[in-house]
Amino acid sequence: MAVNLQVEKREILGKKVKHLRKQGFVPAELYGGEVSNAHLSVPIKDFMKAYKEAGESTIVGLSFEDKKIPVLIHDVVFSPLGQEVEHVDFLAVKMDEKIKTEVPLEFVGEAPAVKEKSAILVKAMQEIEVEALPGDLPRSIKVDLTKLEDIGVSIYVKDLEVSDKVKILVDPQTVVASAVEQTVEEEVIVAVPLVEDIKTESEEKKEKKGEEKAGEQSFK
Repeated sequence: MAVNLQVEKREILGKKVKHLRKQGFVPAELYGGEVSNAHLSVPIKDFMKAYKEAGESTIVGLSFEDKKIPVLIHDVVFSPLGQEVEHVDFLAVKMDEKIKTEVPLEFVGEAPAVKEKSAILVKAMQEIEVEALPGDLPRSIKVDLTKLEDIGVSIYVKDLEVSDKVKILVDPQTVVASAVEQTVEEEVIVAVPLVEDIKTESEEKKEKKGEEKAGEQSFK
């Protein structure tokens, strides 16, 4: 396990965890596998470094109480503005048992259809479900956009290249990304009346009164 993280058992619970965050720690929970559920605290700087390297699909070695437990960063709760980590869940795994998890897709290269033919790139998926032993899980799966050479061309799940140790659990015919034609909106021309053609409310009232008087005189 290339990514390791030192944590401590946490006694502070409930609303009091706010004090932990002020001191530079994040409250966390450990569960799964054969380990007992545990309340933990982890230094925010160390966690962010591990999260950047491992994401949510690479094994992290969680060290506490003289033990090292293989885990996945299973869930990260951010503040409403997305600036701070409020809570973390670690999922303990068995290295000899396959697990199912979501792996992010990494779009690489430039689509010729977009660059040369003004197509629009549509990414239909951002992550994909796979099954593998914990140690064989990829950090991400690359999507080669250079395959999109023309408008109307798509990349499918079946086109993704992964290790034979990784099984993709999504229909092979599912679209991952496409190059689609730009839609041209028809220009609607609105006739703008000339200033001299616009009658004010007072002018309309005068004309109406004039017509009523003319009608009265015709009866005299």
